Amino acid sequence: MKTRVTELLGIEYPIIQGGMAWVAEHNLAAAVSQAGGLGIIGAGGAPAAFVKEQIEKVKAVTDKPFGVNIMLMNPEADAIAKVVVDEGVKVVTTGAGNPGKYMAMWKEAGVKVIPVVASVAMAKMMERGGADAVVAEGMESGGHIGSATTMTLVPQVVDAVKIPVIAAGGIADGRGFAAAMMLGAEAVQMGTRFVVAKESIVHENYKQKVIMAKDIDSEVTGMSTGHPVRQIRNKMSREYLQMEKDGAPFEELEKLTLGSLRRAVVDGDVVTGTIMAGQIAGMVKKEQTCAEMIQEIMAEAEKLLSR
Repeated sequence: MKTRVTELLGIEYPIIQGGMAWVAEHNLAAAVSQAGGLGIIGAGGAPAAFVKEQIEKVKAVTDKPFGVNIMLMNPEADAIAKVVVDEGVKVVTTGAGNPGKYMAMWKEAGVKVIPVVASVAMAKMMERGGADAVVAEGMESGGHIGSATTMTLVPQVVDAVKIPVIAAGGIADGRGFAAAMMLGAEAVQMGTRFVVAKESIVHENYKQKVIMAKDIDSEVTGMSTGHPVRQIRNKMSREYLQMEKDGAPFEELEKLTLGSLRRAVVDGDVVTGTIMAGQIAGMVKKEQTCAEMIQEIMAEAEKLLSR
């Protein structure tokens, strides 16, 4: 399936893997790229040296295109932005800020820049700033979220900008893919489905929580603080929501979640860790390889779109 996004990125299928902190490391990124999608290394809050090492590991196993997701609040964002150029990475996705100050450097190096946006205003601003495409991410997604749904956000962003739009949030199968295309998107970005990939290094406890999740098992913490995060409910999320309800100060809430994503992903602590996952966790029923996931999604989507 050819779209402006597959042409732009030099990939076979218009499927991009989300840049999830602690989850999207070299094994997952390489597997998605090798399978014909675009694998992404999630820099999260990691130091630049770690990101460089991850890039080198992906290059060692695949010559297919891959990207790096930079969380612009990372204290080492400047250094990571430069590592991307030095290592010859061709795609960057960005979150939590405006990548404007790196744009000239990236453009000169031929890097394709794709910011994640949660509103039409942000999409227009990114287009004016020189973005090559945008990821319009609805609040169904896991992790940090905006306030618009994918179904409403994607068509409005498509109408507002001329650059290609990638849909994210609530997409896990061929039906979601086909729906995103009908809304005007030219690719999809998926996170939660790839969490349970056989190549994903996520702890088995975390994977099982996603696989066993029901439709109502995700909830959002941090609505009152302006930092909403979607995750699968557990002891920690219930405690957080109660503290929020009781008007606990932001510092106390932050203390509760400090290091909690790492605890869940790496140590398998699914009681006091943060199990970030989207609302489609209830549709994810089994572990598969990245190649099996992508082939299954594309086969189902093509059947639906050819009707």
